[in-house]
Amino acid sequence: MTSTPRFQLRRTLAVAGLSLLGICASGISHAQSWPSKPVRIVVGFAPGGTTDAMARMVAQSLTESLGQSVVIDNKPGASGNIAAAEVARAAPDGYTLFISPTSVETVNPHLIKSNLLPSRDLTPVTGIGKSQMYLVTKPQSTAKDVQELVAQAKAGKMAYASAGAGTPPHLACELFKQATGTNILHVPYKGAAPALQDVLAGQADMVCDPGIAFPHIRTGKVKLLAVVSEKRSPFFPDVPTVAEQGFKGANLDIWFGMWAPNGTPAEVIARLNREVAKALASPTLKARYADLGGENVSLDTAEFKALLANEGKVLGALIREQKISVD
Repeated sequence: MTSTPRFQLRRTLAVAGLSLLGICASGISHAQSWPSKPVRIVVGFAPGGTTDAMARMVAQSLTESLGQSVVIDNKPGASGNIAAAEVARAAPDGYTLFISPTSVETVNPHLIKSNLLPSRDLTPVTGIGKSQMYLVTKPQSTAKDVQELVAQAKAGKMAYASAGAGTPPHLACELFKQATGTNILHVPYKGAAPALQDVLAGQADMVCDPGIAFPHIRTGKVKLLAVVSEKRSPFFPDVPTVAEQGFKGANLDIWFGMWAPNGTPAEVIARLNREVAKALASPTLKARYADLGGENVSLDTAEFKALLANEGKVLGALIREQKISVD
């Protein structure tokens, strides 16, 4: 007996429906069984820095809560782009993740020539914490607050040190210049530590410090005039922000986050959100973050995406307007 066209259509639709159900069931089964083997977190910076330290804290907590080893794989280079590209190429199965400062998505595309575009090639998962930046002056400075520092900068030559061209401390000081209408000379260094060292030695007038100056601030070896953030620091609650001293727009926190390859199951991303938020709520982890000058603030996926979009808009405009480059 010959099949009618209507029967053949019904049969085709039935087979397609069963195939779709099989794919959905496979995805649900994978998400429910995840993780069934160790998870790798790729970090784009060398061991020992803030990014690596935060990643290891999160990895340790996830190991305990997921019941599988979560290991750190350091792949430094190109301001995090080498690691980001590796994760972008990885299978979207939840077993390869990426932890980095948000600058890999919000700054690198404006400064580094690459085929990688994190906003297109990676999926944001969650924010894992932040650190603020602090306007610190040399010990010889006579400025008692930001108003006096700005007046001195406008009256004569002044230079600021940074951790290097395109780094968050550099961009924070450029936002400060923009907000205050000053023309302070930028002197880049190879890292935050040597930049701070020359401020301590009086070779540079100021620095937007990412938190490594805390011991020197507390012993009076450098002067803390302001927090370059929207909010005061929990570590120095009596020190006002730049905005509180009359100059709005000079605020930039260093946020850190987690990304996954595009196509990673939504259920896996949702579970990572829950587990990371639970880890960051731990008093132990809060204390360990504080030792780095960081704050254990979590952002869910929607909040993290919004942060990335806003930060990318602000810093992209700053880089263009100030003609910032890494050449």
